[in-house]
Amino acid sequence: MARSALQWLAAAGVALLLAQPAFSASSQPKVFGWVEEGLLLPEKVSVKIKLDTGALTSSLDAKDIERFKKDGEKWVRFSVTLKDSDTGKLTSTTFERRIERNIKVRGAGGAERRPVVLMKMCIGNQVYNEQFSLNNRGKMVYPVLIGRRTLENLGAVDVSKTFTMEPKCSKMNSGL
Repeated sequence: MARSALQWLAAAGVALLLAQPAFSASSQPKVFGWVEEGLLLPEKVSVKIKLDTGALTSSLDAKDIERFKKDGEKWVRFSVTLKDSDTGKLTSTTFERRIERNIKVRGAGGAERRPVVLMKMCIGNQVYNEQFSLNNRGKMVYPVLIGRRTLENLGAVDVSKTFTMEPKCSKMNSGL
């Protein structure tokens, strides 16, 4: 039985698509470990981050959360306390950010409202401007949890690896 030109093209197109590799060498996604180091910008605060495919929104360990108004907009002031990886000493940095939205989180202890703010974070050699819900994560091992909304822009996660990329964002790609 004779094939039409369209059938031949379709068959050839499928064959061509199947012959192509899934990724070319230049388009391979970056692969990160399930724990990485990042920098909160522009303050340049170093943080350990857990890349969590189970979470939708990223979360930041924030203490002393204080909501206030600034120029008629809703803002929040909060502190982030971290252990310096070189000295082992605890350091605390205060941040102020405009509230982008609020989320309602339900858990075993009931429901709570959390503010969500935009934060710039250097991961690897790239700066990401992402949303973080603020929550006291003091009982958690990692002060920053990166959720799927950020991970979709980041790359793949290899759960067998940790600390694969040191944060090295230049002034050019940090927006500073």
